[in-house]
Amino acid sequence: MRRKKLIRSRWEIILDILRALSEEGGVARKTHIMQKAYLDWRNFQKHFNFLMEQGFVGEREEDLEGGGKEYYLTEKGKDLLKRLREVAQVLRF
Repeated sequence: MRRKKLIRSRWEIILDILRALSEEGGVARKTHIMQKAYLDWRNFQKHFNFLMEQGFVGEREEDLEGGGKEYYLTEKGKDLLKRLREVAQVLRF
């Protein structure tokens, strides 16, 4: 039995990334966000970079174990997440 492959639109992928970041308490590392959004690295980077360039996601360097950076939802990102959730609800995703 073959599983039907679900293809997500760009806005659905962006919603999944923002939702994943929100569910992590609004702050997370890239790997955690990518895994929660069910994306491969290439697709994740493409969409995540867009979100950062547009100011929906911010970056901060923290004294984390092993170094690294954390990413957070900006106010603009929280507003976009709210609006995309409303669209998804209307379309029943």
